[in-house]
Amino acid sequence: MATVTFDKATRIYPGTERPAVDSLDLDIADGEFLVLVGPSGCGKSTSLRMLAGLEDVDQGAIWVGDRDVTNVQPKDRDIAMVFQSYALYPHMTVADNMGFALKIAKVDKAEIRQRVEAAAKILDLTEYLDRKPKALSGGQRQRVAMGRAIVRQPQVFLMDEPLSNLDAKLRVQTRTQIAALQRRLGTTTVYVTHDQVEALTMGDRIAVLKDGILQQVGTPRDMYDAPANVFVAGFIGSPAMNLGTYQVFDGFAQVGRGRVKLSREALSALKAEDKNHVVLGFRPESLDRAAPNAEGAIPIEVDIVEELGSDAYVYGSVPNEFGESQDIHFAAGDSQLVVRIDPRDVPKKGETIWVTIREGEQHTFSSATGKRLVKDAVVTEASKHI
Repeated sequence: MATVTFDKATRIYPGTERPAVDSLDLDIADGEFLVLVGPSGCGKSTSLRMLAGLEDVDQGAIWVGDRDVTNVQPKDRDIAMVFQSYALYPHMTVADNMGFALKIAKVDKAEIRQRVEAAAKILDLTEYLDRKPKALSGGQRQRVAMGRAIVRQPQVFLMDEPLSNLDAKLRVQTRTQIAALQRRLGTTTVYVTHDQVEALTMGDRIAVLKDGILQQVGTPRDMYDAPANVFVAGFIGSPAMNLGTYQVFDGFAQVGRGRVKLSREALSALKAEDKNHVVLGFRPESLDRAAPNAEGAIPIEVDIVEELGSDAYVYGSVPNEFGESQDIHFAAGDSQLVVRIDPRDVPKKGETIWVTIREGEQHTFSSATGKRLVKDAVVTEASKHI
């Protein structure tokens, strides 16, 4: 077991000007499950490979425990990696695959067998030890790849999108098993994924990257309640947060025909470069239905209703009367807003519903920098990374 530290670690690929990973500063505690998350090309897998020794560190350093491993060969770093592709040997049995690294290290055969059987028991693979990989399901192959890492008893586990090849149901089941296994073993784990739902459900803490730059580090609750900037706000949460740029009139953000009161702190934090605009964010579940023309209510023309049984989501547009106040961005498309509603009181397509933002659940960001202006939601110290 060990801590992991990225000390301004930077990776610049030959022929490129912008770093793939730019001055990454990150401390991972002993026994922690940390998830690196972000869109494709953000540098999360490169960061993991730098820790593994598969990519060079051009500037800065990487430490495992009290040991600088920046220039140490991968085989000498005492880490084990689980790849997206499983990387199993098709001609070997499950037992041979799991024990191969120990065989190469010339560990005694009896100890190899003992470690393999112990790992197989943990992973519920005992009855499959004599099978070849082709006779296993995708989830079983993934557990074999996990077992190969476990038998090495490393200081750090590295996992690079290990669930991306599984179907949706198996992915949910396996991510629960991996999280439970990590807590049982207590081994420091760095897990890479592009799926923010995986990040929220598995990690002790989450580190969000964009364009090689660390955006925020914190617990899943920190990320959800107090995103540090517009990018994190829009990335974390499913469905995603509604985000829009709105003009400020007399202390209110004008959202269509509705007016949303801004806090005194938000108004005082506005700078000249914001040009009297704010980015306002509010999650689908932070909206309550209201009476037409109620104070602060926003009208929404219903386009689509998604009924999911326990929940229902309305996708709608805000009547365009105030120009830039319609700059709403959501996964479903520009100028659309999503609301979670009572599944037993669902409006019809074409109707207009009125909603208000629940007090304390709006997020206010600078229109110029994208950074959070005030702590409108619950904030803990861990979320104040930037």
